[in-house]
Amino acid sequence: MISQNQRNENVKKILYKLTGISLVDNKDIMISNRLQKLRRNLNYHGDIDDLLASIENDKELSTQFINTFTTNKTNFFREEFHFNDLITRVLPKFASFDAPRINIYCCASSTGEEPYSIAMTIKEAEIKYINKIKTSIIASDIDTNVLKQASEGIYGFSKSGKEFPTWISPAKYFKRRVQKDAYSEEVFIKAKDELKRLITFQKINLTDERYPFEDDFFDVIFCRNVLIYFNEDDQNKILVKLFKKLKMGGTLYIGHSESPRILTKHVERIGQNIFLKIKEYI
Repeated sequence: MISQNQRNENVKKILYKLTGISLVDNKDIMISNRLQKLRRNLNYHGDIDDLLASIENDKELSTQFINTFTTNKTNFFREEFHFNDLITRVLPKFASFDAPRINIYCCASSTGEEPYSIAMTIKEAEIKYINKIKTSIIASDIDTNVLKQASEGIYGFSKSGKEFPTWISPAKYFKRRVQKDAYSEEVFIKAKDELKRLITFQKINLTDERYPFEDDFFDVIFCRNVLIYFNEDDQNKILVKLFKKLKMGGTLYIGHSESPRILTKHVERIGQNIFLKIKEYI
């Protein structure tokens, strides 16, 4: 009979092998709750340890396991100062008739609020600088469920909430769908096609040995509030792989509790967790 502690350690090993995510020791209650959720999602009534033993060799089970155990916490314009920097410093040089395309990568995009925030910022920049900005946004996640939700672009929205900054009018970029229920002020809204056309959603595991992009391809990389789920060694590996995809002089945005770690001597800090690539990492 496998003890609960042994089972929890087994879950941690499987999750790390599949995703590179490291669960700390105080996550036992979360693990237990997520295992129950996995049971419900699979409508599984057998021995949970038999199920865990099958996960690594079953692609569908692996996907369900990853979707159950990944954390997806996000909102529109989270850490708004990054979007202020994007519209005031980065985008002006791309807002001219003969300017090149701006390529942006949003990794660990979760349910899509971050890439849609980027897209709205670009549309506002087009108004501000009176010019079309040729744009490509690639947004990735390892969780197929959140990628599906992100591609649909449907979200709950409360008029009394303060999720959007004052310089964004949600009605410009979202269509109202239906009221959530008769007793709620929250409604469902859906991203308009003009935003959706800017974004390509795809599944990518940040711990994969290679990413499906050319080196020096992106002008901007958003890697925010995802490194915290990896151990220090894997954080450095991810940063180095991302850095190779960033153009010289390109911008790297990271989360408020994260640091460039191994890249410190290769970047210039120009703002709150805003870094410019100034030197290649060899």
